[in-house]
Amino acid sequence: MDELPEMSAKELNRLEVMQRLSRKQMSQKEAGRILMLSVRQIKRVLKAYREQGGAGLISKHRGRKANNHLPEEVKRRALNLLQTKYQGFGPTLAHEKLVEKDKLKLSDESVRKLMIEEGLWKPRKAKKATVHQLRERRACLGELVQIDGSPHDWFEGRAERCTLLVFIDDATGTLLQLRFVECESFFSYAQTAEAYFRQWGKPVAFYSDKHGIFRVNVPSTSMSAALTQFGRAMQELDIQIICANTPQAKGRVERVIQTLQDRLPKEMRLRQLCSWEAGNAYLLEFLEDFNQRFSEEPRSDVNAHRPLTPKDNLARILSWQETRSLSKNLTLQFHKTVYQIQTNRPTYALRNAQVTVCVTPQEEISILYNGKSLPYSIYHPQAKQAEIVSSKQLNYVFQAKPLPHKPAPDHPWRQGFATPLSKRGNVTSSNGDISILENR
Repeated sequence: MDELPEMSAKELNRLEVMQRLSRKQMSQKEAGRILMLSVRQIKRVLKAYREQGGAGLISKHRGRKANNHLPEEVKRRALNLLQTKYQGFGPTLAHEKLVEKDKLKLSDESVRKLMIEEGLWKPRKAKKATVHQLRERRACLGELVQIDGSPHDWFEGRAERCTLLVFIDDATGTLLQLRFVECESFFSYAQTAEAYFRQWGKPVAFYSDKHGIFRVNVPSTSMSAALTQFGRAMQELDIQIICANTPQAKGRVERVIQTLQDRLPKEMRLRQLCSWEAGNAYLLEFLEDFNQRFSEEPRSDVNAHRPLTPKDNLARILSWQETRSLSKNLTLQFHKTVYQIQTNRPTYALRNAQVTVCVTPQEEISILYNGKSLPYSIYHPQAKQAEIVSSKQLNYVFQAKPLPHKPAPDHPWRQGFATPLSKRGNVTSSNGDISILENR
C-alpha cells in the first residue's frame, strides 16, 4: 500500500487516478479527461508515480518562494509609505499612488494583503445585495446629467466644512463639473451650471432629488404649476428637470459621491490644499484624471449637448427673479426695502406695471420692465423681520458662530503696556498679565 504523504485535494485526486491506471482499471485517455490533462502529460505523471510513489505527485514548488514573490525591499518601502504618507488610504487608491508616484512594482492585491497584515485595513464582508430595478444608461453624452450636493469635511479640518456640487453624465459616467460651495442654494447651483454650460453646452435634462431648489414641495393645488427659481431658469434654457423618487433611482451620482469622499480629501491632503479657492482650482486637474480612469464610451457617438445662443443671457436667466407691481408713486417693496423708480416719462404710464426684480450672486439688484432696466433709488429700508428657512438650510443658518480667538500665553497683550503711570512706578505687572494699580 502506498504511503500517503501530506497532499492537497488535487494531488490526492491524481493519486487515486494513478492507482487505477496502475491496476489497468482505466485507460490513459479516460484519466486525461478526469484530470483535464493531455495523454502525453498523463504518461509523465504516471512515470513519476511508478518511480517515486505518492511523493512524485507532490508539487516541486511546495515550500519555495514563488517566482513572482514581493521583494523584501519593495515590501518595506510600501509599508513605510502606507503608514506615513498614505495613512488612511484604501487599498485601491494606495496602490495607484505607490505605482504612479513612488514607482513601486506591486499589485493591488499585494497592497491589500500588506495592509490587512499590518492592521491598516479591515476587510469588510460583502453586504447582502438589495435588488432594484435596473435602468440602462442613456445612449448619448449630455442626454441626462445627474446633479447632487454632498456636505462633508472635504478638507479634513484644514478649512471649514463645505458642500461639493457634482454634475455627472448618465451615459458615460463622466464628471462634467465639480465645485466647492458653502451650501446647496440656488446661486451655488446657478454658478456651477453656468460654468458647465460654457464648457459643454446645454444638456437635454437634469436628474436630481426632490430638494426645494429643484421642485416646489408644497401640497397645494393652487401651486401645482409653480416653479422654483432654478426650475424657471432651466425652463428658459429649454432644459428639463426630472426629480428621482428614491436615492437608488439616481444611484450613479450617489455612488460617485461615495468615491469622491474617499479619494478627493486624500488627494488634497497630499497637495496640502487648505482653502476652498485652492480646492476649486485643483478640481480641474482632478476631473481630468478621474474621467480617464472611470469614464466609459457611450453607445452613441452623438453629443446631445446644445450650444448656447445669443438669446441665452446667462447673467439674467441665472439671477434670482421675482415679480412686483409698481404703486401709484412708482415704488415697490423687495426684501424689506422700498425702491423708488426714477423716470422722466409720465408717471401714469408705469402705474400698476408688472416689473421683474433680478438679484445676482453678488447681490446686485436690477429692475426690468419689458426686458429693459429701470433706474431706481432706495427709498426706505425696513426693519429686519423673521426669515423663512427650509429644513435643509436650517443647520447652515443655525450653525454656532466661532468663539473669539483666545490670545496665546506669550501674546504681547498679556505682557502689559507702557503708560504715564507705569513710568512713575505706580503700575506693576501681576503674572505678566494686565497691569494693576497700587494704592499709595
